[in-house]
Amino acid sequence: MLTLHTADVLLTADGSPVPGPYAVLVGAGRIVALGPAAELAGAHPGARERRWPGVLTAGLWHTRAAELLQGAYHPDPREADALGTEPLTGAALSALAPDGTRWGGSDRRGVQRLLARGVTTVSGPFARPSAHTAVARSGLRTRPAPPGAPELTLSGAPAVGGPADLAVFALPGAPDPRALTAFLGGAEGADGPGAVAARLAAGAECVATVLGGRLVHRRA
Repeated sequence: MLTLHTADVLLTADGSPVPGPYAVLVGAGRIVALGPAAELAGAHPGARERRWPGVLTAGLWHTRAAELLQGAYHPDPREADALGTEPLTGAALSALAPDGTRWGGSDRRGVQRLLARGVTTVSGPFARPSAHTAVARSGLRTRPAPPGAPELTLSGAPAVGGPADLAVFALPGAPDPRALTAFLGGAEGADGPGAVAARLAAGAECVATVLGGRLVHRRA
């Protein structure tokens, strides 16, 4: 079945925003077409449409995901009273001394945290077996991080024939496309993909994450 993901703005590979409404047509885990939303909807009347607020982009690439998973314990919600809800590192992690079972649960929750941030690509290596398994089972793409890479960047740009790995970010107050473009650094995307990804992660909320055509995160 074809799915049409529509948003107010589309981000290109260099971080340049394209005002919409713009849409990406997805089928069998890959991008079938992209273009103005009205044109694609008219050409594919049988497609299921998902209308998202905000910015549609390729998923984010977390180049330090190995550290995030293997260097921190992500508490189970049932442990919130004792451990809180944020990842434990440093002395708190040493004091907890998680066993293998706890690490396995932590790795799965850490992967879900990444997906909820719009991440679809990660960099390893994932030396702990439970971390490696959690990443592999999630379907997250893996890619070596180049030297000096920022922690977060765009994984690329939506392209016909490419994998349907997408993320949608919304700003508070449902701003119009011009405000979204200004937030992203202007129409030329001069700040680059790393700066744009960091801006999205810090100032916007991930509404949805699509990995291989599957909706793996949706804002509650």
